[in-house]
Amino acid sequence: MGSRLLSDTSNQSASLDGQWFVLAAAVLWGTTGTAQAFAPIGAQPAAIGAVRLAIGGLALLILAHLRGALRRGGRWPKVQTGLAAASMAAYQPLFFAGVARTGVAVGTIVAIGSAPILAGGLGYIFRKERPGPKWMGSTLLAIFGCALIFLPRRNVQVDERGFLLALGAGVCYAAYAVASKELLEDKPPDAVVAVVFCLSALILAPLLFTTDLKWLLQPRGLGVALHLGLIATAAAYVLFARGLTQIPVASAVTFSLAEPLTAGMLGLAVLGEQFTLAISLGIALVFGGLALLSMNAGRGLGGKQ
Repeated sequence: MGSRLLSDTSNQSASLDGQWFVLAAAVLWGTTGTAQAFAPIGAQPAAIGAVRLAIGGLALLILAHLRGALRRGGRWPKVQTGLAAASMAAYQPLFFAGVARTGVAVGTIVAIGSAPILAGGLGYIFRKERPGPKWMGSTLLAIFGCALIFLPRRNVQVDERGFLLALGAGVCYAAYAVASKELLEDKPPDAVVAVVFCLSALILAPLLFTTDLKWLLQPRGLGVALHLGLIATAAAYVLFARGLTQIPVASAVTFSLAEPLTAGMLGLAVLGEQFTLAISLGIALVFGGLALLSMNAGRGLGGKQ
């Protein structure tokens, strides 16, 4: 009885740690939009995404080498490794193209809002993880809150191709999370993110030779690139990977909805965007959804059947 209680306590503690890791990662991701707003004129979104992965991948590779994470023997599963890298690489142009066609509001909500539902489905199909009703309720609350934060203060337009591109970005993010979860069962987090992001950077490397990168020569442009690569990519995905080792895929992607919450609050505080009743209600709903999901850590968050 005592050993079982100790095990339950340990599981709950690990689950709480995992939640905080993912939330911290989401906060760092949430700085991306504000950072891009300070990029010099001429910095194309696709180029920013490619530079971000290149800097982040190199930083992650150095970190993994210094920590000895790459020395562990054994082969890397080709399917899971390739899927994680391809999904992360594809997410960048799909998201930016979707936002360009259908607007920031719709593109962001479709891409980020669809990811938790898609991750829940993929996690159930491929990992037999059952999210549970509490996850569904908290996820819907958070998604609706994100919609209230973004939609009222943007020029909303719906473009069918843009919608599909943004939805494709959501699929890629969910697929990345599921594939990474598989890799993390046998490989250390630092090694997983280093290998996946280096491969993703190689996939997008041609963009670095086909777009204008003169904006990187400006101090402000270099600062934006370093922030996106080192903070919003390298540090954020290390935290996300560590959290992903301790909580189910569906829950991890739902907790990452703190990203648009952070982005919305930074838009208000830093970019001077207007604060409205709808935005305040949206913030409250996101907080409520994430709080509901974090209740009774280690229970009801989903697990293998």
